[in-house]
Amino acid sequence: MSNKDTEVLPLSESFYSLQGEGCHSGKAAFFVRLGGCDVCCEFCDSKSTWNAKRFPLVTVKEIVNAALESKAETVIVTGGEPAMHNLDALCRALKEKGFTLFLETAGNHVLTGEWDWICLSPKLNSPPLLENLQKANELKVIIKHSADLEWAEENAALTDNCLLFLQPEWSVHDKITGYIVDYIKQNPHWILSVQLHKYIDIP
Repeated sequence: MSNKDTEVLPLSESFYSLQGEGCHSGKAAFFVRLGGCDVCCEFCDSKSTWNAKRFPLVTVKEIVNAALESKAETVIVTGGEPAMHNLDALCRALKEKGFTLFLETAGNHVLTGEWDWICLSPKLNSPPLLENLQKANELKVIIKHSADLEWAEENAALTDNCLLFLQPEWSVHDKITGYIVDYIKQNPHWILSVQLHKYIDIP
């Protein structure tokens, strides 16, 4: 789905919270979660967003106004897979109001919009575009099995001056976190990411 010539987007939800994972973990941000995803990975924790038709088309103006009301300084656009949509108008409107903009994407679509930070989480079933790996500020690879570490290294080798994170998949985090810690100790170019928001039970 794409809204290339409009200023409306399928909004799953928006809320003010703390970033729970990766480089900016613990920082306050206004989250804009868009509907629609063509990656559909097995461990997705927002499967309800996959079908964009389930969500109302909300104007960019409405999204910006909600962000302003939150008093946030940073807006994180996530999904679903937000890069399925043209985000030029959204970014332009948010930038005009002074927001810092972060994108969370699997990187499997050409990116639109102007971003201050791009977190790319590559998925094996829908690999990222090389150009997006080279634009990424942060690579965050979800690890469910030890074999996923090979996929992580393959993507890391294609990045350019990018922070590298390994994140335990939540359903097996108690079993695999120790293994990831040991791996990072042997491969210190990686950093551990944990889903802080799930540990402390916030959105």
